Amino acid sequence: MTFDGIRLVTRAAHFAAQRHADQRRKGRRCEPYINHLAEVAALLSEATEGEDAALVAACFLHDTIEDTPTSPDELRDLFGDDIAAVVMEVTDDKSLPKLERKRLQIVTAAKKSRRAKLLKLADATSNVRALAVDPPTDWDGDRALDYIAWAEQVIGHCRGLNSKLEHAFDAAVSGARAAVLSRVA
Repeated sequence: MTFDGIRLVTRAAHFAAQRHADQRRKGRRCEPYINHLAEVAALLSEATEGEDAALVAACFLHDTIEDTPTSPDELRDLFGDDIAAVVMEVTDDKSLPKLERKRLQIVTAAKKSRRAKLLKLADATSNVRALAVDPPTDWDGDRALDYIAWAEQVIGHCRGLNSKLEHAFDAAVSGARAAVLSRVA
């Protein structure tokens, strides 16, 4: 990664940390949300050997539109059209009901750009891993298993791009299923 790439990624990480500063994951540990964003960025940067600094930056920013008062124009102004476009491609329309947003993720995944698919793969891996170690406190086993099955449907349309990320996702699914089933047994 070049010096400019490093600066871009660190600016994105700093911006995301500020925007998500008061947000926590829903597990018992109430882990800071930025840890999820950092894991997504780490998964993607390792799997791609740091070949795309803008995509790693987008990993840090991928939930800013959905979960913070950040606008697409603000992202464009601060990080450029390229990063804003990737973030918008993986951003759900929060005006839609949750079930419709989930359905649309499945039916539109195949039509996403390569970069958006890679980001979705890293994001899903992080989310499924969290189900194994610190699931949301209000989720029972059935809800966790439903989430894993849904994630598999989405990621089924994102395969064939990066075997390292796919193996990480598959391992996360196996680990999460085993953890959920052991908790409900």
